[in-house]
Amino acid sequence: MKSSGIGGQAVIEGIMMKNQDRYAVAVRKPDQTIEVDVKECSTGKNPVLKKIPVVRGVLNFIESLVLGMKTLTFSASFFEEDEEPEKPGKSEKAESLIMGLTVACSVVLAVAIFMVLPYFISELLRPYIVSATLMALIEGCIRIAIFIGYIFLITLMKDIQRVFMYHGAEHKCINCIESGLPLTVENVRISSKQHKRCGTSFLLIVMVVSVIFFIFIRTSSPVSRVVIRLLLVPVIAGVSYEFIRLAGNSDSKLVDILSKPGMLLQRLTTREPDDSMIEVAIKAVEAVFDWKQYLLDEGKITKEEFSQLKAEEGFEFMENEAED
Repeated sequence: MKSSGIGGQAVIEGIMMKNQDRYAVAVRKPDQTIEVDVKECSTGKNPVLKKIPVVRGVLNFIESLVLGMKTLTFSASFFEEDEEPEKPGKSEKAESLIMGLTVACSVVLAVAIFMVLPYFISELLRPYIVSATLMALIEGCIRIAIFIGYIFLITLMKDIQRVFMYHGAEHKCINCIESGLPLTVENVRISSKQHKRCGTSFLLIVMVVSVIFFIFIRTSSPVSRVVIRLLLVPVIAGVSYEFIRLAGNSDSKLVDILSKPGMLLQRLTTREPDDSMIEVAIKAVEAVFDWKQYLLDEGKITKEEFSQLKAEEGFEFMENEAED
């Protein structure tokens, strides 16, 4: 079955779902009601660049970081205990600047920890190892170990465990739709919480691809080795995106095998959600994606079933309006 094209991420007590140039954030507020915010995003403003392999991956990665930070901030706003009154003159431009600086600092920190630090650690072994290829492999193993260790440590945090439950709900919703099942709590509950297009898999692929790229760095200057690694980071991200994109649209057994490590790692970053979390995920999906039309187009439901589902949707909408 063809990929639905939707993706998302878990936020604080909620989920963000993105479909083309629209995204929705659904959050379970402290009073247990669900707030849904639907907005346009920048995707599609560079249609030419979006079609160029590798380049589109870099653009998508940057957009994901910005959107992820923005939606996390939105979800957190419902749980601020001592929220300060908004200062006079605070503009959207100032907020965008702060958001940009935050994303930039996050990228710099991630590159320093996962790309540069493993290099310096592996350099401690250089007096004992002659082979440049072996040095690159050792550096890669250190990088992957740091990455997996980091994920394992954050899974011990109680708040992160709830985020990972919402992460599981996000995957289950997408898998439910792409398996050809109507999007109901019951069907989502029995769907898989692992998905080949997950960000966790993407980051692991980045680690693996970096090993391959760094093997070919042959220079005697330590400074040059670090600079070249930094320059290659966008290229590595772009190549990794192409693999994840292929994995999400391919039924190839080879691609499935190559996707296995990322799927296994998702056992750490996803948890089984409860029904209330699934309800939030469904709200986020339905705000930006017509899953009924998708199932009809894929031949998973008949026109009669489609009409019935649409009628039920209209009835639910009238009930909600009456309650409001």
